Amino acid sequence: MTKQKLWSITKLVLKIGITALSLYLVFSRVSLKDLEEAMTTSDPIFFLLAFISFCISQVITSRRLNGFFRGIGLQLTEWYNFKLYLLGMFYNLFLPGGIGGDGYKIFFLRKKFGVKGRRILKAIFFDRLSGLWALCLITVGLIIFMPQLNIPSWMPIVAICVGTMIYFLLMKKVFPDYSKTFFMTHFRAICVQSFQLISAICLLYALHFDGKFSPYLFMFLASSLVAVFPFTVGGLGAREVVFLYGAEIFNLDPHLAVLISLLYYFVAALMSITGSYFIFHPQALGERELPKKEENEDAVEG
Repeated sequence: MTKQKLWSITKLVLKIGITALSLYLVFSRVSLKDLEEAMTTSDPIFFLLAFISFCISQVITSRRLNGFFRGIGLQLTEWYNFKLYLLGMFYNLFLPGGIGGDGYKIFFLRKKFGVKGRRILKAIFFDRLSGLWALCLITVGLIIFMPQLNIPSWMPIVAICVGTMIYFLLMKKVFPDYSKTFFMTHFRAICVQSFQLISAICLLYALHFDGKFSPYLFMFLASSLVAVFPFTVGGLGAREVVFLYGAEIFNLDPHLAVLISLLYYFVAALMSITGSYFIFHPQALGERELPKKEENEDAVEG
């Protein structure tokens, strides 16, 4: 067994283990019966709206990523890029082993267009970084309007301003061609996070919640920050732990908090599963068959 294979297996085992431990911590403190009761009385119309909002956010994310691809000279149609994006979502959520969805994007684009894997990786990295920036920006905005956190308003404002300046200078140095469209790209990033917040609000309405939304939205944003790091399978478990302990800090209903997180995961899974179509119909991506695992593991090396 090669070191690469051993590391891939180790990462997968760790992810599954951390996910299982996180879910155990959550479900040892909340009642499955209460969760089931809340689910059966939820409003399906608002759940549908939550799904639509999430889908819109992913369409915008796909377009944002395609903009970064154009920055390295890759001219993809929006439709082709979106299909590849859906395939990546499926691999990230349902097949978390190896290098996941990003590895598949790198493999396909490198094979089809002859672009070096490192350049594609750079585009994907800055796309993720722009999403993280938008997430931090909206989180800062929410912190300012939450006096119960006892955080002076100037601290998060200064932090995001300094962070944005460093981030812009980094992009200008490493990715100079794309720094010219910095504002449009990051407007899209803000739109992505805004639609995901709308999705969370719709889930709250679906559960007939009529209290203050801000603590739940703050927990949602905090859980999204945690889910950025690939410690668990598709963020499952990590989000729920954030919601559970956040509910204790804000003195909220832990069942409602955990249920929002689980429903959001279900919404993401519903859209992600559409990417499985391309596993059975790789011709839709211009391929006779999907790449073998070994090919994907070597995709970034070029």
